[in-house]
Amino acid sequence: MPESKSKFLIPAVGAAVVVVGSIAAYMYFKGSPGGSSDALGSAKVVPSTALMATYITTDSQAWAKLQQFGTPEAQKLVAKGLEDFNKQMFSDSNISYEKDIKPWAGGVMIAVLPPNPVKPAQLNVPSGAPNVPTNLQQESNILIVVGIKDKLSALNFANKLKSQKGVKLQESDYQGQKIVETTQNGKPTYSVVLNDSQLVLAPEKQAVQKAIDTFKGQSSFANKEGASSILKGVDVKNSLAQIYVPDYAGMIQQLTAGNPQAKQLPPQTLTQLKQIKSVVAGVGVDDAGVRVKAIANLDPQLNKFQYQSSPGNIVGQFPADTFALISGNGISRGWEALVEQSKDYPEMKQALEQARGQVKIANIDLDKDIFGWMNGEFAFGAIPSNQGVLASVGFGGALVFDTSDRKTAEATLTKLDTLAKTQQINIANRNIGGKDVTEWQIPRQGALLAHGWLDQDTVFVAIGGPIADAVSDRKNPSLDTSDAFKAVTGSLQKPNGGYFYLDMDKTKTVPLINSFVSSNADTITILNSIRGVGFTAISPDKSTSELEMLLALKPTAK
Repeated sequence: MPESKSKFLIPAVGAAVVVVGSIAAYMYFKGSPGGSSDALGSAKVVPSTALMATYITTDSQAWAKLQQFGTPEAQKLVAKGLEDFNKQMFSDSNISYEKDIKPWAGGVMIAVLPPNPVKPAQLNVPSGAPNVPTNLQQESNILIVVGIKDKLSALNFANKLKSQKGVKLQESDYQGQKIVETTQNGKPTYSVVLNDSQLVLAPEKQAVQKAIDTFKGQSSFANKEGASSILKGVDVKNSLAQIYVPDYAGMIQQLTAGNPQAKQLPPQTLTQLKQIKSVVAGVGVDDAGVRVKAIANLDPQLNKFQYQSSPGNIVGQFPADTFALISGNGISRGWEALVEQSKDYPEMKQALEQARGQVKIANIDLDKDIFGWMNGEFAFGAIPSNQGVLASVGFGGALVFDTSDRKTAEATLTKLDTLAKTQQINIANRNIGGKDVTEWQIPRQGALLAHGWLDQDTVFVAIGGPIADAVSDRKNPSLDTSDAFKAVTGSLQKPNGGYFYLDMDKTKTVPLINSFVSSNADTITILNSIRGVGFTAISPDKSTSELEMLLALKPTAK
């Protein structure tokens, strides 16, 4: 973090608290219990024009819950990171977060206001340049509200801050409130204390003035349409943060308009965005790890996708050492919804027509022969193997589908087998665990692909012969009985639409991730503290979609 940015909060916070200290005596602070603004209280001083807001708790018990997780190496890494951050943030000063700020700082709300157009005087344009637009780009507009839970500690911090070098303060009056302008390294920050219990600060004076207007009675984020219903937040244990987006389409539209590189959103895209009316999300910590829940309020008239919960039985078709899985229900319905939406999107429609044309050469109807019969539960899984064609990558994949149209599925696989023969691939049959499996074989490397039926309604396609063995031969335990899968997905809400599952505890998972994504030693240390990732979604009705993710962490060794 650059030093000029890292010191943004500290002088501004202290400067604003100086105002508190200038109007009250020691006994007032000593005798008053003070107050920490909650999310609703903070939202009452945020202007209604805010696009979104995030509330971060400073409750030490909630954050301390994280200390029960992590390997010793990871905890040392985090501790070092915090120590380095403190040294950087408070360099050239005797300020300590633990001693000087933590005792008085309550919850923090960070609100995003509509971007401010850049003023013509701010544009660095050569003289004589023709047709220069005055709104070439827009600046982000942030407003921060910090609850003051201990006024005496706040006053002590303000007094201590006065002795720091390089902090210049200047006061001005607005609506009877004192705004403190804090300048450091030539960059001003503006702050005000409202009702002796809330510190409001921003890099733009206008944002603080709008907060004062809101405090004086103008419309606030708390009573904005769409915001009042979501400010109650999402129910997560030991909540660390809550995120509120009252008008999702409006937020995207305004932020896009503020990005000079972004194209204007076409009407069709806006219609799609308007399917989501509002979003609220929460991050918390429980006995399993870090949990994220989000609720999207939908417009039932615009929501074309028909949700259907997944039975979850298909997970049992995969072996216990499967380290990644995506499951769901009704690919055919999703495809139909995509085709319907493409009617309003020329580019999407053209892409679909091109895809249809490419498979039609092989006498395959994309809609009927590929997606039409995929009307039941499905899952894609990654399974470790270092044999045959999989030796170089270390894993293979399996796709399993439940279908009520076995006849069409068999006909499609036959067409694919015929196409493979034209590419000099040998098609052979093999019996695995009492099941007839068709393999695409490559000389000296074994099977490239295999497919077969696990029961009357369940077909699989495997990448690599060893994966076909693992899926077809059910002698070994299945994934749904494994401790790892239960630990990562067992606490997710049920019934649901399916899972995303990633087992980080497998010996090969982290090396595989590292082979695809460049990671340093510190990143690998953190990854080794994660047991797995689980994600699911439900839709109780056409007006609501709920998402849940668990970052399952390894408990600290006792």
